[in-house]
Amino acid sequence: MKLIVGLGNPGAQYERTRHNAGFIAVDALADSFAVGSIARSQFHAAVLDARIAGEKVLLMKPTTYMNRSGQSVGEAVRFFKLDPSEDLIVLVDDIALPVGHVRIRQRGGSGGHNGLSDIDRALGGEDYTRVRIGVGAVPRLMNQADWVLSKFMSEEKDEVEQGTLDAKRAVELILGEGVTIAMTRMNKKLPGKDPKPMPENKQVNQTQENSAHAEHGETK
Repeated sequence: MKLIVGLGNPGAQYERTRHNAGFIAVDALADSFAVGSIARSQFHAAVLDARIAGEKVLLMKPTTYMNRSGQSVGEAVRFFKLDPSEDLIVLVDDIALPVGHVRIRQRGGSGGHNGLSDIDRALGGEDYTRVRIGVGAVPRLMNQADWVLSKFMSEEKDEVEQGTLDAKRAVELILGEGVTIAMTRMNKKLPGKDPKPMPENKQVNQTQENSAHAEHGETK
């Protein structure tokens, strides 16, 4: 039994936001591999059974908001008596990667990501696999909370789709070939140039639209 967790915030207002890249990737996995089509509520999360690369899998989207993701993950790990180092994969947004890029890490720190930090706390360690999904660097005129709670731009559509496909492929490889082979195949060298910055007028507008959400703490 493997647990695949996509991190994000519940609610229509957060759909297709950068912070919900993990949710988007889990939805893609569900579309291809779910056993049944109706998610159930369990472990303070929306969960769905699946089979990927011959493995029985539970797909999970915590409904606790990002900063309390560890509550859902910890409950499921304890219930199924899982070994996080072998049985847990977390899909998570990463501002250090350009949109469309994916990297796998077998273990390591949270990098300041509140969702990962809460999972580390709940599990008492950092020894689990993460699939990091690039959402782009924070623009110069925007704070980090507003950026991760902003929606992807229409001109990023192709990159978002590519990142989602690569995250899905990463999970398939981890389960089918092992994490070492998956890292070798998926951890591509980043391009030498930085991703294109958001136009200044869009930075200002999105800052105004999203500043109200920061009070919930659903930030990196």
